[in-house]
Amino acid sequence: MNDKLKMQTPNLTNEKFAALAALFPNAVTETVDENGAVVRAIDKDVLAQEINARVVEGKEERYQFTWPDKKKSVLLANAPIAAALRPCREESVNFDTTENLYIEGDNLDVLKLLRETYLNRVKMIYIDPPYNTGNDFVYEDDFSEDADEFYVRDYQYDEDGNRMVKNLDSNGRFHTDWLNMIYPRLRAARDLLTDDGVIFISIDDNEVENLKKVCNETLGEQNFVAQLVWQRAFSPKNDSMFISNSHDYIVMYAKFIDEFKIGRLPRTEEANARYSNPDNDPRGVWMSSDISVKTYNPNSDYPITAPSGRVIEPPR
Repeated sequence: MNDKLKMQTPNLTNEKFAALAALFPNAVTETVDENGAVVRAIDKDVLAQEINARVVEGKEERYQFTWPDKKKSVLLANAPIAAALRPCREESVNFDTTENLYIEGDNLDVLKLLRETYLNRVKMIYIDPPYNTGNDFVYEDDFSEDADEFYVRDYQYDEDGNRMVKNLDSNGRFHTDWLNMIYPRLRAARDLLTDDGVIFISIDDNEVENLKKVCNETLGEQNFVAQLVWQRAFSPKNDSMFISNSHDYIVMYAKFIDEFKIGRLPRTEEANARYSNPDNDPRGVWMSSDISVKTYNPNSDYPITAPSGRVIEPPR
């Protein structure tokens, strides 16, 4: 890890304002806030004229995805932090020669710190966030309570003293808490990706719809690649009330779909050896599908008669 001390990460809000001001300097203005202080501002009427587009405001109907505290999540994604990564040589293996990096800490803070060094440099990101099953822990962002209340509250704490709460649906914020957790982290993760980079996110049925909507906003709907299905269980759950689901999902987004390409690995000789063409089929060599079952059940498994007349018994 880089042990160079950084007192504070950049304020992305300032950078985005500067970028907008550089494009449309005539839209930059000043106004007075609720405390009477003069603050910078963007004139939305001038901006709308410059981009020749309609500006939607107020209660006017529009397509949008929102939830309580979403504005707070946007601010949290852009807000700077005063933190640093410090090396732990005594806990490391081959510290000076290894090419691997293992970092412990709040993942949002770590992403913001990595953004300084690895901005637009990461080819692939895989994240496995809480699935929001009702027993998952999410970080509580509000630390405004006093010390007495801190110790009285019947919540869980991580080893760094960060308060975490079970995200039970009884708290009335089942989806809201999860969205407020994932949104700023996806914003920060996107900044790390190269232009041809890709991100994979594991998820289950509880939040897969919300995850795609958040990704469409933070990564761009046009950059959606696929929603992959992966089998996580090979036997049915006998205690399932309705359907015994055996799969979860991996949502896949590119940073810029026009730049993204999937590499194809050459097939090995071992893989080629699985194919044959005993009857000289003009379509070339082929391999039959695996029709075996994991465990034999005489009440549900049965032999299959192939077109050639051969009877294929299920394995026992």
